[in-house]
Amino acid sequence: MASTVKRRDDHDRRDFNLVGLAALAWVLGFANLQTIADFLTYRLLGLSAESHLGQSVNFFLYDVPKILMLLAAMIFMITLLRTFITPEQTRRWLGGRREGVGNLLAALLGVVTPFCSCSAVPLFIGFVESGVPLGVTFSFLVTAPMVNEIALVMLFGMFGWKIAGLYMLSGLTIAIVSGVVIGRLGMEREVEDFVYQVNVNRRMQNPEERLSWHDRFSQALDSTRDIVGKVWPYVLVGIAVGAGIHGFVPDQFLAETLGRDTIWAVPAAVVLGVPLYSNAAGIIPVVSVLMDKGVALGTVLAFMMSVVALSLPEMIILRRVLKPRLIGLYIGIVALGIIATGYLFNLMHF
Repeated sequence: MASTVKRRDDHDRRDFNLVGLAALAWVLGFANLQTIADFLTYRLLGLSAESHLGQSVNFFLYDVPKILMLLAAMIFMITLLRTFITPEQTRRWLGGRREGVGNLLAALLGVVTPFCSCSAVPLFIGFVESGVPLGVTFSFLVTAPMVNEIALVMLFGMFGWKIAGLYMLSGLTIAIVSGVVIGRLGMEREVEDFVYQVNVNRRMQNPEERLSWHDRFSQALDSTRDIVGKVWPYVLVGIAVGAGIHGFVPDQFLAETLGRDTIWAVPAAVVLGVPLYSNAAGIIPVVSVLMDKGVALGTVLAFMMSVVALSLPEMIILRRVLKPRLIGLYIGIVALGIIATGYLFNLMHF
């Protein structure tokens, strides 16, 4: 018995050391991604930083490892955390409440998680697999990229507390309403089967069994390999699309297109925003440029919301998780909410 305990402690100690080294390598690599992308793009490949091709290639070489590293890290940490939390607890916290309350909690969780749309996918998968109602998970999926503390601080600094507050309120409203509608429609069959079958927490099926750290780390690593292995091709395609548009669609074109004072300006902003790819903080400088060029605030915010909540790269990645019917429904509901928000802000004449 004593030798078994000692062997278990040795395994735990070794695994802690390996995970610590891996975390250090991750942090160092992540901190230098832009430097590496710049070196590969502008020195090794010899592309110009002023050219459209150079900007697109640099965007791709930076964002592919960034998203894959975030995916891997988040899946690992979430799975590790979930070895301490049973699916029943997760369902009780987010799902076992009155309709709307769980959606509100999930939406608020999305506000404080500073992820772009693509890196919110692993949390979405984790919620679904844990038995959290589908509508509640969608409330999180909308707010995680659309509304976060960085975007709110930047909006507050540029436009004041009223606009920042209204933006947060509108984002939460869209997320809650979207989640409630999708939840009532009973679309669970429109989620790909593997999401329900990802084999994590196998040994947590017996709540009486105490896992060692070695077991917890093993489960986290297995889950990371499984999910990243299924999703990475979609990440590459999605970011490639976003990179092409990022480099070849100038701000001036957006300003001229969205600046027309017509009833179609807000829907046009949503349509134009969908193919782009950025997080809320990254798109805010573009928001500033568009407003300086005279584009109405509601139109600009509708554009911003569609970029971060309905980006084409996100939809491509989500296709690995959701079936087309549910993706289409998600796009339609969120798009209608964003359009309504855009018209509302324009009517208020900020």
